[in-house]
Amino acid sequence: MVLFDSSISPLTHSAKLSSPLLLSSLSHRPLRYAVLGAGFAGLSVAWHLLKESPKDLNLHIDLYDEMGIGGGASGVSGGLLHPYSPKVKLLWRGAECWKECMKLLSIAEQAVSSEEDLVSLSGEFGQDFGGILDRRRFVFIIDKNAAEKLVPHIHMPFNLAFYMPEAINVNSKYYLNALFLACQNIVKELSASGFGKKNLCLQKKSVYELRELEGKQCFLRHGDGKNVENKFVLWWTPENGEYDAVIICLGAKADLLPELAGKLPLRTCRGVILHLQLPDNIGEDYPDHGPSILSDAWLAIKGNHRLDLGSTWEWKSRNSSSNVSTDEASDALQELLPKASAIYPGITSWSFAGARAGLRAMPPLTPHGSLPLLGCVNNILGNDLICKYWLLGGLGSRGLLYHGWLGKLTAEAVLSCNEQIIPSELTSWKNKDSRP
Repeated sequence: MVLFDSSISPLTHSAKLSSPLLLSSLSHRPLRYAVLGAGFAGLSVAWHLLKESPKDLNLHIDLYDEMGIGGGASGVSGGLLHPYSPKVKLLWRGAECWKECMKLLSIAEQAVSSEEDLVSLSGEFGQDFGGILDRRRFVFIIDKNAAEKLVPHIHMPFNLAFYMPEAINVNSKYYLNALFLACQNIVKELSASGFGKKNLCLQKKSVYELRELEGKQCFLRHGDGKNVENKFVLWWTPENGEYDAVIICLGAKADLLPELAGKLPLRTCRGVILHLQLPDNIGEDYPDHGPSILSDAWLAIKGNHRLDLGSTWEWKSRNSSSNVSTDEASDALQELLPKASAIYPGITSWSFAGARAGLRAMPPLTPHGSLPLLGCVNNILGNDLICKYWLLGGLGSRGLLYHGWLGKLTAEAVLSCNEQIIPSELTSWKNKDSRP
């Protein structure tokens, strides 16, 4: 069992510039990118593309998501943030992931003026990120007496728990909207600087095929009649949405694209999260600043009278709707409530207040754990494509932790057109033997 601190928040490599950047600089036309998906991965990529691109670069980014900001699985996430595995071991590259995630949380916090939904990340969160991951400080082993001081009447089958006082609980939907606001703010700041013009547009529509994003192509003939040269060029038509690069951050929906269907080593899993509230006539509130709990089921505490309970695991589901039917919610309650009450018996006094669901994209197991999928996918899609296509997917149930670092890596690789920036552990999935 793992206990979380209940602080609530709603919330580079150097590389030689490649031809797309040089082309944009020489022609003075904007470099155009499409980011598919406005969840954790997509917004992190968009932010880092804006932040890491040269200031004098004209840059246009279209962010595609029919559901809007955080409308998919990211917005449904329980928001329990820590860098450890279920066995309380530091995840692969967990320090980098934690550091970059905390940076983005801070950036999102600064982008909003109200503190109603974002709690200050002061203290050690704003200081030395390296020290915060010192195992002796981040994780404590506590006995039953210490645990009961945090949560009265908690049940501990093994008389011990791992306590993470510096882990946090993020309101994912609010955070994603705050991060999008931060992206809009940096566009205004960079455009007002007098250097290159930046632009970010949210396109609330679906992309059903990647070829919808391709530019037109043609041949030009040059010469004096005797020496004729055929030159292949791109004919850019802005109204048709052509792009220099497309970054696919669609989670489980990436496999629905016909060009990628059956080619990604991902498994889908639908998870239902229940919203519970404590009735007014119940005298005993959840303790102030009481921790969230990770066990066979997890409890994400949202205050004295509200919590989220999760999550179910429906493997091979293709249902990406966040809506939960009455029967599905009832089944989830029957499955999760006994698991939660085994640790926190008081939850039986809480009332059902709603449910939501998301479809996770679960990556394959590697010697380093279940790692996301990154890299250029033109070799998978075919050789007749005009622009570069990149994938950031398979974040599974750790999208919040991974999104900052992996979004930064992806943006740097896209801007430099250099996949070597990305650690090989994250691109090895493209080896023929590892693909489905």
